[in-house]
Amino acid sequence: MSSRDAFENDLCPVNDDLLGAMYRANEHGLPQLIASIAPDVRAMLAMFCYRRSHLHALALSVASSCSERDLVQLGGRVGSTLFALSREARLPHVASSSHGQRKPITLSTRPLTTFAPLDDQVDDDEAALVSA
Repeated sequence: MSSRDAFENDLCPVNDDLLGAMYRANEHGLPQLIASIAPDVRAMLAMFCYRRSHLHALALSVASSCSERDLVQLGGRVGSTLFALSREARLPHVASSSHGQRKPITLSTRPLTTFAPLDDQVDDDEAALVSA
């Protein structure tokens, strides 16, 4: 079986309604949805979501509630990596929320370029020749 076949035959361990609710849940409602799933199914769900780029954030949230043993048992090195990433993902959110570390953005109030004044004398000379 090729890896493509394995990916295509990979079934979601939870029903579509629950997966959709988890995908749409805000940061406060998601932990309750995750807690309603058995630990072994959570590990399967974390691995399922991790294999789909549009579900990576959900995979990290689900994996953060899993034990390392469950993720490694199910996913081997990938499970171990997912466990580590899920623990690292918690820290940057706290640090990135403080705006004091960023430089403020300033906008220029002057024109970016200046143009030389147009010389209308050339046009006036040509107009005089045409009318003559």
